[in-house]
Amino acid sequence: MPDPRIPVTIAGAAGRMGRALTGLLSDHPRLCLGACLMRPGHPWLSAPPADLDGALITADAAAALQATRAVIDFTLPQAAAPIATAASAAGAVHVLGTSGFAEADIARLEQAGRGAVTIRSGNMSLGVNLLAVLAQQVAAALDADFDIEIGEIHHRNKIDAPSGTAMMLGEAAAAGRGVRLSQVALRGRDGHHGVRPRGAIGFSSLRGGDVVGEHDVWFAGPGERLILRHVATDRTIYARGALKAAEWGLSQPPGQYSMLDVLGL
Repeated sequence: MPDPRIPVTIAGAAGRMGRALTGLLSDHPRLCLGACLMRPGHPWLSAPPADLDGALITADAAAALQATRAVIDFTLPQAAAPIATAASAAGAVHVLGTSGFAEADIARLEQAGRGAVTIRSGNMSLGVNLLAVLAQQVAAALDADFDIEIGEIHHRNKIDAPSGTAMMLGEAAAAGRGVRLSQVALRGRDGHHGVRPRGAIGFSSLRGGDVVGEHDVWFAGPGERLILRHVATDRTIYARGALKAAEWGLSQPPGQYSMLDVLGL
């Protein structure tokens, strides 16, 4: 009997997030694993694991998206635009949790995904998205006498810094202040960097061990500090959020969305 659940593609299914997603899909009530999109030459293309329930294993994004209704992508920024193009051509939902995009990359991504439902977020967890809402509200309530600092720590294998989540929190704080983050961000202080500019939003990144992810937003003012914090102890929170986004996107018109849309925030 055919599986009545909706099939989805997992891009980079052999990675940490990919494996978390395939595991959750094995008993998901409404979604199932339809395809694994792998890089060319990946060992799974010739010898797939036995636990993938007969899913299509392919390096061809168009073939994967023809067989499924959505793709969840936690791979690399350079892979996002080709996947967005395939999703747009197939009318599939593109859930993108990859971080480390430059502004030019995002512009190319939005052009490639025109006509599709694209849900992009630096973090797919409910708690982090609530943190972003709070950061924006606090930044709007406090003037520039309160310096904003965003700190994050992740495992030693994370290759981008600041994290996508940190940048998302910075964007939220900048929006609360009514400014563009690119105009006020301070990144990578070292040596005699001078006095902190009024209204700047600073970032610091730590890497080590197997830390899943911790983020702090500091509001440091005269005589007091307010600190908002999120601590992740299990990366399946991101996978669960991505599956929620894929399911939500199936009933939406084409457009660019974020997890704030998915969560109604």
